[in-house]
Parts: sequence; structure tokens; C-alpha cells
Amino acid sequence: MANTKSAIKAARQALRRQERNKTVTSRLKTLSRKLAKLTAENKTDEARAVAVEFISALDKATKSGVVHKNAVARHKSQLSKLVLAKA
Repeated sequence: MANTKSAIKAARQALRRQERNKTVTSRLKTLSRKLAKLTAENKTDEARAVAVEFISALDKATKSGVVHKNAVARHKSQLSKLVLAKA
């Protein structure tokens, strides 16, 4: 348990941020699974649309500090090889 007033407040803030970040990461995971399913089924047009949406979501997550910029760069690079190059 937090001992000081500032530590108690920091713990409260961390919980609020965790809830906010959870929605973002959940959306990213959902889009990632959706994209993997579409690429496995060779639906290139739909996969391309989802890939663009996924990249946009990744960029927004980076801007808000939820995901590290290098992790996003890696994902975008892999996506461009996997989906965008095929179409």
C-alpha cells in the first residue's frame, strides 16, 4: 500500500490510465486478429482495408504513448510486407 499522499494519488492515476490504455490495446489486438484471419483466407481487398485501419490505430496509440514508436514501426514494416505488397 502507498505510504505518502503523493504515492496514493499516483496509484489512483495509474489505475485510470490503465483503464484508458486497455481499450486502445484491446482494439489493436482485435484489428490484428482480424487482419491475420483475412490474410489466411486470402481476402486481399478486405485485408488491405483492415491493414490501413490497423496502421491508423497504431499511429494514434503511439501518439498517446500507449505503444512504443519502435514497436509500431516494426508492425508497420511487417504489415507492408505481408498485406500491402500482395495487393
